Amino acid sequence: MSLDRTSFRGIFVIVTTPFTDDFALDETGLSRTMEFCLAAGVHGVVANALASEGGYLSEAERRRAAEIIVGAARGKVPAIVAVSAPHYRIASDYARHAESIGADAVMALPPTLHPSTVADLKTYYRAVAAATSLPLVVQNVIGQGATTMGAPLIAELIAEIPTARFVKEESGYPAQTAGEIIRLCGDKLEGVMGGRAGKTLLEELRHGVVGTMPACEIADVHVALWNAVEAKDDKRVRAIFQRLLPLLDMESNYGMPLMKEVLKMRGVIGSSAVRQSGFRSLDAAARAEAAAILDDLSDLMLPAYAPRRT
Repeated sequence: MSLDRTSFRGIFVIVTTPFTDDFALDETGLSRTMEFCLAAGVHGVVANALASEGGYLSEAERRRAAEIIVGAARGKVPAIVAVSAPHYRIASDYARHAESIGADAVMALPPTLHPSTVADLKTYYRAVAAATSLPLVVQNVIGQGATTMGAPLIAELIAEIPTARFVKEESGYPAQTAGEIIRLCGDKLEGVMGGRAGKTLLEELRHGVVGTMPACEIADVHVALWNAVEAKDDKRVRAIFQRLLPLLDMESNYGMPLMKEVLKMRGVIGSSAVRQSGFRSLDAAARAEAAAILDDLSDLMLPAYAPRRT
C-alpha cells in the first residue's frame, strides 16, 4: 500500500515486541499481536519503534520482527518500519531491508544514544533517505539521550530531503510544535502524527495532526476514539478520551511493563517479559488497578480480547 496524505491518517499503532519468559523473541506472540491490531481496525502499523523495544533487539531480531509485521499487514494497512540507530550506516542498512520486505515507509529518530549537532542530523537523515526510495517519517522526541529538534530544523529537513514527507511529533509541547511544523513546512508535508500514547491527541487535533501513533495494547479503544473524531461527534470524542486517560496515565508511569501486562491480560501474548530497563514491574495492586480501568473500557473493546482475570 502507498503512504500518502490520504493513507497516512488515523491510528498507526506501534507494535510491541513480545518475549518468552526467558526473554527470547516470541514470534508466535508477535503474530498474535498483529492479528489483534488488524482485528481492532487500526489504520497502520509500525515495527521496531520505541514502544517495540526496538533498541533492545538484536539486528537479526529487528529484521525478523519487521518481516513478521510487514508480512501480516501486506494488502491490509500500511506498514512502517522504524530504522533508528546510533549511526546512519546502521540505520541505512535497516532501511534497505525494510524496502526489500515490502514496507510502505521507514521512520527514524535522530541518531540514538547521544545528542547530535545540526550537521550530524542532516548527514544522518540524508543518508537514510538515500538508502531507499520509501517515504521517510521524521520522528521527534524528548528524553534522555534524545536530540530534540525544533520546528524550523524539521522544516529544513522536509524541504531538503525529497522523500521526507511525514513527521511523528512527540517532543515537549507536542501539540504546539506540531502546529509550527505544519505552518513552516507547507504543502510538501503530507501529515504530522502525534505520539505519547495519544495523551495529547485532542489538543494536537486543534493544530492539524492527522492521527496518532500509540502503543497497541488498547488499539481497539484508540480506533473507537478516532472513529468518533472522523464522525465529528465531539461529545463522544471527549467521553472516550476521558475514559482512556487513567490507563494512559498508568502507561506514562509504568511504561513498557504496563503495555505488556495489558496485552497479557487480554490474552494476546503469553508473557509480560520486558527487556527495557528502568521501569518497575506491576505489583498485585497495580495489576488490580489496570484491570479495573480495563473493565471501565470493556464496551469499547473487541469481545474476543476482553480482559482475562488471573
